[in-house]
Amino acid sequence: MRNSMKGLVKALALGLAAACSLAAISGASAEELSLKGKRIGVSAIGTDHYWDLMAFKGIQDRVKELGGEVIALDAGRKDQQQIAQLQTLIAQKPDAIIEQLGNLEVLNPWLQKIRDAGIPLFTVDTATPHAINNTTSNNYNIGAEIALQMVADMGGKGNVLVFNGFYSVPVCKIRYDQLKYVLTSFPDVKIVEPELRDVIPNTVQSAYSNVTDMLTKSPEKGSIGAVWACWDVPQIGATQAVEAAGRNEVKTYGIDGSPEVIKMVMDPKSSAGAVAAQQPYEIGKTSVDNAAKYLAGQKVPPFTFVPSVLINKENAAEKGKPFLDAAEKAGVK
Repeated sequence: MRNSMKGLVKALALGLAAACSLAAISGASAEELSLKGKRIGVSAIGTDHYWDLMAFKGIQDRVKELGGEVIALDAGRKDQQQIAQLQTLIAQKPDAIIEQLGNLEVLNPWLQKIRDAGIPLFTVDTATPHAINNTTSNNYNIGAEIALQMVADMGGKGNVLVFNGFYSVPVCKIRYDQLKYVLTSFPDVKIVEPELRDVIPNTVQSAYSNVTDMLTKSPEKGSIGAVWACWDVPQIGATQAVEAAGRNEVKTYGIDGSPEVIKMVMDPKSSAGAVAAQQPYEIGKTSVDNAAKYLAGQKVPPFTFVPSVLINKENAAEKGKPFLDAAEKAGVK
């Protein structure tokens, strides 16, 4: 069974490699774009996390590269602050608005108001019917891929601690739903109830505390096989907790590809089992390209996927380095 599950993971990786090649070809043939004389409003729920910061930076850099003026607002992880900023952007009537992440239940009425005001709306990692285009990773593939890697590493059986505190965030919903879907084929892998709740702020500290408590309640080796989170900041705290407890049979899994987590996966002694690494800077830039195409009268698809890479213990030395190099180039270590 272990070999067949690893085969599934490798098959997904091959498909992703093909997608990367197609993306490179389509990007090379793109027409020259311009935002000269255009104002682009940007609203991000926060930039305290590596992914968010890099996507936010990619948006701003690309607007400036294309000759546009950027109005960039960071809500500091406060829903009501983001709503106030969206109101400000609507009043300023930019040529387009790019919204990045956030709580969809809170955002959707205001995203509708943007469209009602006649302002083209583009989103980054926010799947909403009000956006002309959502630029993101293929979170359906990511969710299945990281789940399959986890199941393979567990040998198809065992108990999993799951962080599920942000189901209202579209990408987390997709990834969690894909985890649950994969597990329907592996009934001997069970999610420990109640699920854990990741929080913002103090994400790492809270995850460390939660996982430490669960390991204390289940002291027998093998009673817990893995820890899963829909992003990788809780994975940092979970990995630290596992290692502090001397429970290195427990492996951790997450999504995003923060430099600290990639380094953990690259360390053969670390309990970090795998991370699905995204390209947030490219996601941000691509969202701007879609806005520029639309404003130039071109058709754009309802969603654009920027390729991601599964980094695991087997390929970390090769696959992790380009992501660390990109982070260092951006001044993030």
